[in-house]
Amino acid sequence: MDPSIYTAILTVAAAFLIAAFFITTWRIVVGPNSMDRLVGMDGFIAMFQCAMATYICWSLNTTVANAMLVVALLGFISTVSATKFRKRDTQ
Repeated sequence: MDPSIYTAILTVAAAFLIAAFFITTWRIVVGPNSMDRLVGMDGFIAMFQCAMATYICWSLNTTVANAMLVVALLGFISTVSATKFRKRDTQ
């Protein structure tokens, strides 16, 4: 594959990830209840993993692969524990 096409594809992917980060951060901050914030944080963790995978593709450096695994495990554990101990919001 031509390197300029490869770089263009990764640039578009990075731009979409940046836009998604801003939208998800808005959802976390403004979310009307705690469940919206929890779903936003779960999406933020998934997008962070996608951003690290994009970095791996861009730099061809796989040293952050272990960090991706740790982020995935911590994201799973935090989501499960938050949903287990979540109390209903008062409305």
